[in-house]
Amino acid sequence: MQKVKLPLTVDPFRCAQKQLDYDGIVDKSRLLRLGETTQSIDSDAEVMLSFDIDAQGLKIVTGRAAVSVSLECQRCWGPFSYRYETEFVYSPVFNEDQVGNLPDAYEPALVDENGEIDLIQLVEDELIVALPQVAMHEDTDCKVSSDNMVYGEIPLADERPNPFAALKNLKQSNEE
Repeated sequence: MQKVKLPLTVDPFRCAQKQLDYDGIVDKSRLLRLGETTQSIDSDAEVMLSFDIDAQGLKIVTGRAAVSVSLECQRCWGPFSYRYETEFVYSPVFNEDQVGNLPDAYEPALVDENGEIDLIQLVEDELIVALPQVAMHEDTDCKVSSDNMVYGEIPLADERPNPFAALKNLKQSNEE
């Protein structure tokens, strides 16, 4: 089955009523913020979205997104290819006041003035959050061995006399 481009925005309430599923791609040229946080985006993002209504009657969007990017290794500073996948669950809200009413498992998706959510932004946010905090090659692929890394030395503490030693001497002299 051929993957198609996802719509830019959707009405999450109507989609949830119809229990729609989307299986498509987000063109890498639309992922500008992800491109700024990586060296390059190597593939279009593959995205699967399902709209539904949960047991509490809340409209939800569950999804999964996968993409390949090039990152800079923080050990050797060389580029490497990284493919990753992230899963997420959103519930549409009209304003910030409704966010507190959502279960902890759901992230809020703010609905715009037209009653729609921006799917591209939603997917891109999740892809950015799922990036590794410290990007590194696998040990076997990196030019710099983790065995040869030096993190610095901790200087020895000064051999100063204990300031309370004088009190100890006073206590002993009072006991005599």
